[in-house]
Amino acid sequence: MRKELLDRLRIITPEEQAILDGQGLQKDLYTSRKEFVVDSRHLLEKGRLVEIRPHTRFVHFPPHRHNYVELVCMCAGSTTHIINGQDRIVLEEGDLLFLSQTVSHEILPAAEGDIAVNFILLPEFFERPISLTERENVMRDFLLSTLSDGASGFTYLHIQARGIVPVEDLVESMIWTLLSDRTDTNTLLQSSMGLMLLYLTRFSDRFMGSTPDQEEQKLVFTVLQYIETDYRTGSMEEIAEQIRQPAYVLSRLLKKHTGQNFRELLQARKLQQAVYLLENTTLTVDSILARIGYENSSYFHRLFRQRYGCSPKEYRNRG
Repeated sequence: MRKELLDRLRIITPEEQAILDGQGLQKDLYTSRKEFVVDSRHLLEKGRLVEIRPHTRFVHFPPHRHNYVELVCMCAGSTTHIINGQDRIVLEEGDLLFLSQTVSHEILPAAEGDIAVNFILLPEFFERPISLTERENVMRDFLLSTLSDGASGFTYLHIQARGIVPVEDLVESMIWTLLSDRTDTNTLLQSSMGLMLLYLTRFSDRFMGSTPDQEEQKLVFTVLQYIETDYRTGSMEEIAEQIRQPAYVLSRLLKKHTGQNFRELLQARKLQQAVYLLENTTLTVDSILARIGYENSSYFHRLFRQRYGCSPKEYRNRG
């Protein structure tokens, strides 16, 4: 990260100075409730969907929840987080930690050189990233559902993003935008976030796994990434062999966290690619069938009509 941004983030805030002076954590800055639920209304100006604040150092944050999605970006040093009372996550420089609204989050005290920033993101913030990225993409759709409503069952995502240059650039750009520019911030940041999430869908190997929950995350994202890229000839047996896991284990995890089995996800990806080719090429329907790996034309047409309510030809003509 650029030195000028880091220098700005290193400045000791009035809240941190009060902590250093012995005042302790001021919970009233974060919530009005008896239960420690950090309230977006204390952190966001009216009408804004996103805000950024440097992580408050020198103090222990006891277990708490948020009524928003939080993204922690580790800019320098490290911080230690305890998730759901059991998973201990150490964020190193370049790491990202996405936290859903349902997660329990505890943070151990950070030192002066441990620089992190917290993005406060209302769930509706993710509506525009969905519309700005590829129209349909099984990996992206699952990632966004995990972040916006927790529908997948995952409550957090730990991603080692250091070295993924476009992601690093987009994170830095979003931090700079929030620190420096108040004009049309929602739109700028939603566009940047959409691009960042799309890049992250290409790096399932960077989703960290050390606890059982994290290992499940990593396996699910690896299979979804495989479907995304190898949909034409992919099979459950092949990906199970590649990642050295029994096929029945992967099948159970996919059903648990996506609500669909491997065959259904593969079909959805093939149909998504068919729609893309119908909209962006002049290929015949038979040629598209060959491109996406279907040999049975009547089966493809039946699936297409079930999903989109019309035939492939009708879909192309109505566009």
